[in-house]
Amino acid sequence: MKFAASLALLALATIVACGRYDDFRLPPPAGKFTDVNVRWEARPEPVMARADGWQAVDVLNPSVIERSGQLLNLYSAYDGRTWHTGVATSQNGFDWQSRQRVLSPNRPWEGDYIAANGSVVYRDTEFLYWYQAGSTPRIGLARSRDGNAWTKHPLPVVDLGPRGSWDERGVADPYVIEAGGELFLFYLGQDRARRQRLGMARSSDGVHWWKLRTNPILELGGVGTFDENGLGEPAVWTQHGRWWMLYTGRDRQEYRRMGLAWSTDGVKWQRYSENAVIKGEQPWDEKVVCDATVLPGPGGRWRVWFGGGDVPHPAENIHGQIGYGELFLEPR
Repeated sequence: MKFAASLALLALATIVACGRYDDFRLPPPAGKFTDVNVRWEARPEPVMARADGWQAVDVLNPSVIERSGQLLNLYSAYDGRTWHTGVATSQNGFDWQSRQRVLSPNRPWEGDYIAANGSVVYRDTEFLYWYQAGSTPRIGLARSRDGNAWTKHPLPVVDLGPRGSWDERGVADPYVIEAGGELFLFYLGQDRARRQRLGMARSSDGVHWWKLRTNPILELGGVGTFDENGLGEPAVWTQHGRWWMLYTGRDRQEYRRMGLAWSTDGVKWQRYSENAVIKGEQPWDEKVVCDATVLPGPGGRWRVWFGGGDVPHPAENIHGQIGYGELFLEPR
């Protein structure tokens, strides 16, 4: 993603941002606290490839939700100049139809680069989709009754942090879950040193957010690790008495792989391993594996849709396609 600052947009952000911070935690996780072994099985071929026109260069960032027996995927597509959000449907998660563009950047604060890379939740008879936009990224919100026609909130709902903060130069990669009747947002923050780490926010309505006062919740990995150069794209769920997070890590060569971390409260996170748990296993995703979205599956497994590419780059032009795998957290 691009992070070139616009003074006019930054001035607007300063007016909109209210400096809302609070101390909170996730509700107690489901199940009994259990040690687990992790196993990953992926389909060898992509389940969603690039297509002509606005999907020609990259297809990435799936956000999959199940509704009325059908899977809905809000995904990102890059045409060589602009990132858009598309929607597709599927019965089985492998064969995706009705691919159409539903969001492009058209608000003053969004610029002309991105309105994508989002997270969808169904709540109170409507779909809520938080997305990233702007050359200095912030997080916006769009709503839909049917998943096809969307209405954007006029201004960002999650804005930059104050001067000197861990997220003063960008907030991006939203992933939203509902727990205990509230919404919790996990997101990337970038500081002036260009460090990209992960944080959390809380909301009752999806528009007004309180950032965790002690952010960030996960720091960069150590020298030589798969995630020493940047973190992003978190996906969070609960199982076996813990909260779990798949996240993307970038190394010094801009290879991207996915790590796994766990927490009992959402505030303090511990890596399951210092090594990546998901790596590209095929030529099409050997350099990049990223952008996880998760849904529960039978037998305690988790269905995972993810982005993959064969060119190491932190943002785009990676020949991006969407893959599918299953993650097993098996009690020891």
